[in-house]
Amino acid sequence: MNNRNSTPPSGGGGVGIVNYGAGNIFSLTAALERLNVQYGMVNTESDLEKYSHIIIPGVGHAGAAMEKLKHTGLISAIKALEKPVLGICVGMQLITEHSEEGDAKLLNIVPVKTKKFDKSLNIKIPHMGWNAVQHKNNLLFKGVEDNAQFYFVHSYFIEYNPTFDIASANYGLKFSAAVQKDNFYGVQFHPEKSGRAGEQILKNFANLS
Repeated sequence: MNNRNSTPPSGGGGVGIVNYGAGNIFSLTAALERLNVQYGMVNTESDLEKYSHIIIPGVGHAGAAMEKLKHTGLISAIKALEKPVLGICVGMQLITEHSEEGDAKLLNIVPVKTKKFDKSLNIKIPHMGWNAVQHKNNLLFKGVEDNAQFYFVHSYFIEYNPTFDIASANYGLKFSAAVQKDNFYGVQFHPEKSGRAGEQILKNFANLS
């Protein structure tokens, strides 16, 4: 690992990755390395102050991830953040109100629900692979073509709500591929595994003010 990138700059800056045991952090840090974005791990509340941007990664079960996040003692501090925050995959689901996965109450930062794909839609579950994304005019998608392909791996989706939706995708039904409420953003796809378009998302996030 490039120590230059993994050391937060003095005076605050760079990207802090919430390290709560439910994220595929290696792929994310590798992408940040390629972009030459400085980053480090957030393990304590004081670590949140070291960075100008915060990412909540996540893979697996939303209910289990929420329990792990609770054990860090970081929930109140995360909800109080005024700097840009990005949830990725399960990290995006965590910022919603509730998940049908484990009937779990989540952070309720974005008041929408996370629901399970219905097999009656005649689709394979999990939704795995590349999918076109239609995005709105949002800084997170600056320089990204509409209908660009992003890589998804998920069995649960964020319900579409035009108030918070900044990008949508279709897989049996229309769902939110990305959301925003104030300084909180979420993407259901994995930008760190989505080639050039995904790296543009991460670059755009790191440049948000």
